[in-house]
Amino acid sequence: MTHSPTSPSPCPATLLLAKTNLRENDSRHALLAQAVENAEGVLSADGAFVAETGAFTGRSPKDRFIVRDDMTATSVNWGKVNQPLSPESFAALKARLAAHIDGKTLHAQDLCIGADPTSRLRLRVVTEQAWHAAFARTLLLRPKAQELASYQADWTLVQCPSLDSVPGEDGTQSATFVVLNFTERLILIGGTAYAGEIKKSGFSLLNHLLPPEGTLPMHCSANVGEDGEAALFFGLSGTGKTTLSADGNRPLIGDDEHGWNDRGIFNFEGGCYAKAINLSAEREPEIFAASAKQGAILENVILDAHNKPDFDDTRLTENTRCAYPLHHMDQVVESGRGPHPKNIFFLTLDAFGVLPPLAKLTHDQAVEHFLMGYTAKVAGTERGLAAQPEATFSTCYGAPFMPRAPQTYAKLLREKLAAHGTKVWLVNTGWIGGKYGEGRRISLTHTRALIRAVMAGTLDSLPFTKESVFGLAIPTACPGVPTELLNPVKNWSDSKAYDKTAQALRLQFVAQLKTFGLEDSAAAPDLASAA
Repeated sequence: MTHSPTSPSPCPATLLLAKTNLRENDSRHALLAQAVENAEGVLSADGAFVAETGAFTGRSPKDRFIVRDDMTATSVNWGKVNQPLSPESFAALKARLAAHIDGKTLHAQDLCIGADPTSRLRLRVVTEQAWHAAFARTLLLRPKAQELASYQADWTLVQCPSLDSVPGEDGTQSATFVVLNFTERLILIGGTAYAGEIKKSGFSLLNHLLPPEGTLPMHCSANVGEDGEAALFFGLSGTGKTTLSADGNRPLIGDDEHGWNDRGIFNFEGGCYAKAINLSAEREPEIFAASAKQGAILENVILDAHNKPDFDDTRLTENTRCAYPLHHMDQVVESGRGPHPKNIFFLTLDAFGVLPPLAKLTHDQAVEHFLMGYTAKVAGTERGLAAQPEATFSTCYGAPFMPRAPQTYAKLLREKLAAHGTKVWLVNTGWIGGKYGEGRRISLTHTRALIRAVMAGTLDSLPFTKESVFGLAIPTACPGVPTELLNPVKNWSDSKAYDKTAQALRLQFVAQLKTFGLEDSAAAPDLASAA
């Protein structure tokens, strides 16, 4: 990140890496060739690299820590998400890591996060395996030759899957660890080969560093139309954030992590990390094509008898992934930057079937839905889930990566919505006409039609009606979408069952909003009467 005159000197992590042999800034092609040679994975028939991550096929949030010291004691929102680790425990863990990598050959990549030069962080990523270095090079921004010549890291990330921590000595909870130290500007990852930990650690950094500058860090995708108008898509995993932003008619800015400052929006990354479950050329042609190109990286994807990816095979995990550089997409915004957004879409997979496919939010409602970050989980998406859907809330649509208090990010959102007149929409990509197992999933075709109508301004001249349970304004018509689909109650055969289900979800909204001290809610009307 661009340093102020009082900023500490850049962080080289020299002592930690002093006794290692570093292969520096190898190309992605060279790294993947090394990975194949080292039996870290195999190539598909299309030339994509395919790796298995072992026991961990997703993030390990219970093993993520932030060092609590003078720099973070009052700025971090401590709790189950942001767990503290003492400086002494970090020192023990760092010493264990230094001993473990003594004499080893590691892969170092000098990379950046943040396409806006004023909010750019220089992150050196050091990995044990070549394919993780290739992943980092794919997902993060690669400095230009001139910038690389004078590169000096602000932060260093060291990832070592073969090293397990010792909880009794290192202050961790298991053998796995992901630790951020803001004073030493150092991230240590071990005991897991899941590549997403690298990506999300960088995201967490900017989520802590940017708000004091007046920049809102966001867990969202972004694209821009031919008219130059930008749109943002917020949503938790599985809600359609990557899918819906990959629109062949709108160049992609990025699929997951962005910032919003006084100059507009900007991508944090240089690549995409898409869910690959049930990926097909028919449903998601842009992502499917990008994943098949040489140099793409597939995580935990099974290859069939013809060495082709079988994206429907979930034997290893349902959280299969494909990582690819942005230039694998046909239409991208090469600068990684865009104007202030005209429209924002909050995506939720409502498995209770009571939220409308599309609703226009007031700015008050938008802030409240942002704080809630609602979606639902269904059986099959996570171990241990019952057959019934389960509501889940992730503040700011990205709680696991937000070190500061949620209200910090919500305040920035409110200010930017007001300053730029941005419209905000709630989009249900889940069920209609009944809950999961009883109703039907809203088709991607209809969801795309609704979003395109919003961005074309088609709905601006059409009337809206207000439903009574959540206080949401819903359109009464939309080209390409059956009228009866727009109002959720009309899709239920039993209106009493709808009302009972909707009121139950509303009460969960009420309880969630009360945790933020919102005693009078726009997102769940008549909150006081529900207490």
